[in-house]
This record gives sequence, structure tokens and C-alpha cells, in this order.
Amino acid sequence: MNGKESSESRYGSASLDKLAERLSGTPDPRKRYEYVLWLAKKLPDMPPELQTDDRKVQGCVSQVFIDAQLDDGRVLWQGASDALITKGLLALLIQGLSGLTPQQVQAVDPAFIAATGLQASLTPSRANGFLNILRMMQAQARQLETGSAPSTS
Repeated sequence: MNGKESSESRYGSASLDKLAERLSGTPDPRKRYEYVLWLAKKLPDMPPELQTDDRKVQGCVSQVFIDAQLDDGRVLWQGASDALITKGLLALLIQGLSGLTPQQVQAVDPAFIAATGLQASLTPSRANGFLNILRMMQAQARQLETGSAPSTS
């Protein structure tokens, strides 16, 4: 990854650009949905002790948790969800936002969600939850940047 990624990227992350391109280039909504479910199955488990209220995504029908940590100035994510499709959407965001700086995460354009074409396969509440997960990730990146992240002790 180079330092110019955000200026060369359509949505703020080359990884998100590739994911949006892959999904939008799949004409069959069912195939897009299957890809999201495949991502869900690949997402590593998040330790239960990290699944706390301060990491819970508000506004989701499902239980969704996200945790951000800084490693050498780059954000690394962990997440969990009790619903497979939401877990896949979370995995898509984790894949797309991992390794970015906190500033790059905050600059991600939510328009990439529409660019994926996933709305055809998602209920309005799931689509809203997808956006809420992104907003939570951006809020956590802002906390990391300002040093106000909640303690995990």
C-alpha cells in the first residue's frame, strides 16, 4: 500500500474500490449475496471479551461488534455478528478498511455501499446497518487518531 492510496482511490481505499468493482461487476444479485456470505465464513472470530457495549454497533437489528487497534499507524479491525449476512457485510468493511490510517478510514466515502449493488439483495434495515457499521468504524478511527479510545482493561 502506498501513501497516496486515498488520492488515487475512488472511495478512500483501494481495497474498497476493488470490492465495489467486483460486486458491481457481478450482474446476478444472488452471486453478490453469496460472496458476502463467503466473506462471513472467512472472518476470524472476535474474542468474546471484546464484545462489549462500547464496541456494539447501534442501529443494527443484529448484534454487531467492532474493535479497532493501531499497529504502526495503521488500523487493524476485529468484528463479530450473530447474523451471517451482517457478518459478511462487516467482513467486507474489515477487508476494505484494514491497513488504512485513521485519517483514511474517516475519509471513506459511504457511496461505495451503493456502488457494490448490494442494496438489491438487502432489506432496508440491513442496508442501514451496513452504513451504521461504517460509521462506527469511522468513529473508532477518530478515537484512535485523537487518543480517546476506550480502555480495554
